[in-house]
Formats: sequence, structure tokens, C-alpha cells
Amino acid sequence: MELWFTEEHTPEVKLSIKVDRQLFSAQSEYQRIDVFDSKEFGRFLTLDGYMMLTEKDEFIYHEMIVHVPMAVHPNVKKILVIGAGDGGVVRELTKYETIEHIDMVEIDELVVEVCKKHLPFTACCFDDPRVHIFYQDALKYIRTCQNEYDLIIVDSTDPFGPGEVLFTKEFYGNCYKALKEDGIVVNQHESPFYQKDALAMQRAHKRIVESFPIYKVYQAHIPTYPSGHWLFGFSSKKHHPTNEFNPTKWNSLGLKTRYYNTRLHVGAFALPNYVEEMLKDVE
Repeated sequence: MELWFTEEHTPEVKLSIKVDRQLFSAQSEYQRIDVFDSKEFGRFLTLDGYMMLTEKDEFIYHEMIVHVPMAVHPNVKKILVIGAGDGGVVRELTKYETIEHIDMVEIDELVVEVCKKHLPFTACCFDDPRVHIFYQDALKYIRTCQNEYDLIIVDSTDPFGPGEVLFTKEFYGNCYKALKEDGIVVNQHESPFYQKDALAMQRAHKRIVESFPIYKVYQAHIPTYPSGHWLFGFSSKKHHPTNEFNPTKWNSLGLKTRYYNTRLHVGAFALPNYVEEMLKDVE
């Protein structure tokens, strides 16, 4: 008997991956957590039946959400990571020796423990001494922060269930308050392609635009996410993501990446016309 994981992208479109075996399945206090192993995509994590990452393409998402802001901000010392229980964001951040402190706020401790055991390709740097994990609601946490972080990375699930509060105007306003005077926040911004995802993207964009003076959107191709076309939001109090970008400085670090490079950095902000129009409609 063949076992397949299937995720519905729309009522008429589904993604199916043939599964070799299921490695883990449990219901936490917040969500259903599953880990599968497959021939094509390697191991992959789903939450409430939605794809979070696969071993084959996770590097695209994690490199783009981390290295884009790190290549723009001239002096990142203290970072807040929201979500990211799989460890991929932390893995990429710990490549930077100049970072002094990383706070990570994840609501579901079981996600972290499962990923440590079953997804070592992402959950490999939680023991870095600069990393401090807080298992609590991110909105409650960030309400207490003021002028504290150089960079906030919001690696949230989709805007429903546990991740819903991370797409509100209150949350983005608190991010603004928690940043230092030249701080940057980057968030996963959903997909512009299917109607349901596009509406979620527009709602998130409208709330960010109302909170920050500089806001841009950039893109990446992630095969196992709905439509493969995925967006990220870049919001800043001071730094423009391409005008103040110093490729020579970033390249001098000698970091090894598989997707991100400084040529792609600039190109990622060049969006298709239909996406530009969607964004302008809510700005």
C-alpha cells in the first residue's frame, strides 16, 4: 500500500508527496505535529496538515528570511526570532560571528523537541550559547519590549490558529516599538498567487505599511509552498533594503549559502506587475 501526504492548496489544487514512512505524529496543546520521510523531498514537517519545511528546499526559505536583512543592517548585535521552532532561522543566524544575542519565542515547545530529534538538518544550533528560547505567546512577549532589538524575524505559520496573532496591526506596532531606532523586521508574507493566500498577504501588508516608514516586499521560489511563489516583507525604521545594501561587505564574510547571493538580493525586490498592483491596492 502506498502512503501519500496531501495538502490542499485550493479546493481544486493539491500537493501530494509519496511518503516512505511516518516518523512522528502527536497532538500538542496547540497543533498537530507530523514528521514524514520521503524519497523526493527527504524528511518534512507539517503542522495541522500544512507543509512547514522539507529537507530538500528549506534552505531557500531560511536563507532568504535571514541573509537579506543581515546584508542590509550595518551592525546587528541583538535579534528576536518569533516562531522558527524548526531551527532553520537560528542555524543561519549563528553563521554570523558578530551577532551577540538571539532571543527566540516559540509557543509550542514540542515542535522544538521533535525537530531536534527528527530534523537535525535545521535544528542543529539551538545549543549555541547566544541562543535563548522562551516558550510563550509572542504577542505577550513583545508587548514588554522597547528599543531592544536590531532585527526581528517573524517566522510564523499561516494567519490562522497559533500564528493568527502574528498578522495583526497590534503585533506589528509592538514590533516597531521593540526595535532600536534603525531596526529592521522581516516576516514571511504569504503567497500572491492563489486567491485565499493573496488576500492574507494583502491584509498583512496593509497592517505593516501602517506601522513602518520603509516597507518593501521581496520574493523567492519555494517548490513545496502553495504555487511555489513566496513573498517576504522587509520593514525598517531607517534602512532601505537595496539603496543601503553593501554587497562587498557581505561577500567579505565568506558565508556559504546555497540560494542567497548578493546579485539575487537586488533582483528579489523586483516583483511581477500583478504583485505590485496587489500591494498598491492596500497601501
